[in-house]
Amino acid sequence: MPSSKTVFSSTLLFLCLATATVAVLGQTKPGIAGDYLGMLGPLHLRLHLKFDASGTLSGTMDSPDQGANGLVCADFKLQGEVLSFAVPIVHGTWKGTVSADAKALTGTWDQGNPMPLVFTRDTFVPAEKPSRVDGIWLGTLQAGGASLRIQVHVKNDNSGKEYCSLDSLDQQAMGLDCAAVMFSGDDFSFDVPFVKGHFTGKLSADANTLTGTWSQNNHDSPLTLTRQKEAIAAKPVPPPTFDAAMAPVHAADLQSVLDRDLAAALKSGELAPSTDTGVSIAVVDHGSRRFFTYGVAKQDSIYEIGSITKTFTGLILSQMVEQGKVKFEDPVRELLPAGTVQKPAGPEITLLDLATQHSGLPRMPDNFTPADDSDPYADYHAANMYAFLAKHGVAKSDKPAFLYSNYGFGLLGQALSVRAGEAYPQLLKDEVLDPLGMHDTAIALSPTQQARFLPGHTGDHRPAHAWDLDAFAGAGAIRSTAADMLIYLEANLHPEGVKPANSSSAAKTISGALGQDHELRAGSFGAQQVALAWLYDPATGNFWHNGGTGGYSAYAFFNPKGDYAAVVLVNTTIGQRGSSADRIGEHLSERLAGKPAISLGD
Repeated sequence: MPSSKTVFSSTLLFLCLATATVAVLGQTKPGIAGDYLGMLGPLHLRLHLKFDASGTLSGTMDSPDQGANGLVCADFKLQGEVLSFAVPIVHGTWKGTVSADAKALTGTWDQGNPMPLVFTRDTFVPAEKPSRVDGIWLGTLQAGGASLRIQVHVKNDNSGKEYCSLDSLDQQAMGLDCAAVMFSGDDFSFDVPFVKGHFTGKLSADANTLTGTWSQNNHDSPLTLTRQKEAIAAKPVPPPTFDAAMAPVHAADLQSVLDRDLAAALKSGELAPSTDTGVSIAVVDHGSRRFFTYGVAKQDSIYEIGSITKTFTGLILSQMVEQGKVKFEDPVRELLPAGTVQKPAGPEITLLDLATQHSGLPRMPDNFTPADDSDPYADYHAANMYAFLAKHGVAKSDKPAFLYSNYGFGLLGQALSVRAGEAYPQLLKDEVLDPLGMHDTAIALSPTQQARFLPGHTGDHRPAHAWDLDAFAGAGAIRSTAADMLIYLEANLHPEGVKPANSSSAAKTISGALGQDHELRAGSFGAQQVALAWLYDPATGNFWHNGGTGGYSAYAFFNPKGDYAAVVLVNTTIGQRGSSADRIGEHLSERLAGKPAISLGD
């Protein structure tokens, strides 16, 4: 359930492999050029620095665990031992000092909340004589009905120790670090900790084939690797381009603008007929509502909205606070079954911490081991969630940083359900869907709704399984239409004007809960802030959230100052160039605001 525009805080949006160069202020240090390795929490980072002939420093950064390679660094400043640079595409900056021998860069990464980040020079020295297994290996893994190309790089150092890294080429996940690399006789094995995978195989007599087994999530799959002369490089992703600004486009005039701006993508690009992609768009601008569909979509098509579900969970929390059932400062521990987790000695995670992504809980729990990769959340139940929490604990730091956590929102939804005494789908219906009259939004679809549920697709347009979420329901389980989502966005745009669709007790508090829902509570990344799940960008005035599942992507925003809102639903998940829903959503926002608009031309 990817969400948020950051790479290191959550997930990638756009990747840019071009190198930006800027002049370095003050004394240059050619010795700083080279490759560096760092860890930001659980994420591996690689920093590549170089000088050109004129002494200009440039660089790129990789987050291989997230499949983000070649993120352009800019705004380099090097004065004495002090170095700083920015990574504009993720709204992050790094500042620190260079050691005398240039083997360590010690500093702070700031993406809304400062975190220590130390880079150490990659000092690997290859062996004078490669081992029999050293080299580049390529194979194909069958997983969840898909064929994935797997590339493995193997090398040993001058002490004879073997190293490797793995690329999942079709998932754009490059440079995943191996561990426990072993080569003895003809037997070769390694782990890939980030994906909890293991390979074991045997080298052929001619040393050109590794025949073995890939094990992951309690499943074994045959994997044969063949020696290659050259590596397949990560497919370059062009930087985004922008269409010229035009006067703010009103909803009534958007059809012709969108038809023109999407024409190339619909003809031969990401939305071409051969992709079976469907796009549903709904816009409201100063009360004027418009709906647009492209590809295989119809106006009443249903999609998974992924992590936009989190904003509904945030609103449920706001409703229950308005109704006096919980308080924002309540420890989550107190809502869970007795004995689930021990009370910590100091500060502990509250409901507000979970709703603002400041709990300190990881993005995903370490006991997440799906039986079926094509429907990964289906067998993760409350008992699994509680088992992880019992081990991890609910203690928090005095100043917790913004850390996007699917687990945290799943836990919030579960805790609110326990307090309310009903399952999350029913709680969602009672507190939000029925009061707002959203009758085409659900977690479990009726037979007639199922007939309108567009089949999902992977990022490279292969069929994808729908996702069924149990304990993680509050983080990403909702399915909806563009029309129903526009009802939701209009309510967010004008909480004071909501006319409840029923006379329930929840309907009486929905307006106040919506207003409370938008109060800015903490920082997120860069200059952005976070309310209850909703992220707020002061540069645009947008409250926004996006989402992605195995076969769908979605983007929603509302702008109270501009009095407009929009939602984009796509039956294709995030691909190599990021999310089509994100790009179209940002394009709409920019057209409505009269700004240069990110190009949708391919």
